[in-house]
Amino acid sequence: MTSIYLLFGEWVAQGWLPQMFAYEFLLNALFASMMIGPLLGILGTLVVVKRLAFLSEAVGHSVLTGVSIGILIGEPVESPLISLLSFSMLFALLLQWIKGRSTIPYDALIGVFLSFALAMGAALLLYVAKKVNVHLIEQIMFGSILVASANDLIMLLIICLTVAILGYRYGNEAYLVAIAPEVARSQRVNTRAHDYGFVIMVALITVASVKIIGAVLVGALLLVPAASARLIANNLKQLLILSVFFASTAAISGVLIPMYAQWPLSAGSAITLFACAWFLLCLIYRQLISSKT
Repeated sequence: MTSIYLLFGEWVAQGWLPQMFAYEFLLNALFASMMIGPLLGILGTLVVVKRLAFLSEAVGHSVLTGVSIGILIGEPVESPLISLLSFSMLFALLLQWIKGRSTIPYDALIGVFLSFALAMGAALLLYVAKKVNVHLIEQIMFGSILVASANDLIMLLIICLTVAILGYRYGNEAYLVAIAPEVARSQRVNTRAHDYGFVIMVALITVASVKIIGAVLVGALLLVPAASARLIANNLKQLLILSVFFASTAAISGVLIPMYAQWPLSAGSAITLFACAWFLLCLIYRQLISSKT
């Protein structure tokens, strides 16, 4: 990474790039957004097709509880990764396990888990506030370009490669399970394994994205670009491509533009607002097309 920082520093010195690209924290956030965007865009299409938008919100809010537990047991305040990842994974897997053994509607079950995550996180936050500066928790909840590190980039890269490999191998089966699970079962596709794999990927990507986007808003970037793409896409391929494009441009713009314009916005808020702008444009385009026909 040092050589990359030096290369950008030379480009800044030569006047090819604005001064803000000389800062390592901005470059870390930029590289992270370039990986987060495609990741959330790809997984977001499955979220929309499966109609499980509420799931990403529940897993995202579980992050607060995981972070609080990590701080209380002595993990580093800046990166309580083990507890964060463990609790989010346990939360998602337990939710899926109960869903398969209960007659409760999935949206109601997610609502129960979301309520638990919020209540537990709020309760633990009172104890955490006695040990650390509460503003550190705000960074986790709403994202900050100041906190992404080289280790975070490595974790994101590993997750990107994992998603790419799994998508290449099981992508068609995953969309078949999402669109027509009965047909998938008739073709001997293990739908249960795909459902568990889906919630695991939601948990992993949520944890990987939380430092840039924030726990509260990561669900928005998982949902809004895919929802925007669905407004104008004519087939599944277009849905996937447009979702990745919207999520990627929103993530990169949300990191760079507020920094360049010196807007007092967190990265997570800016990224979400740019994603919502895409949704508004797609909605207007859809209405214009509908009015002509």
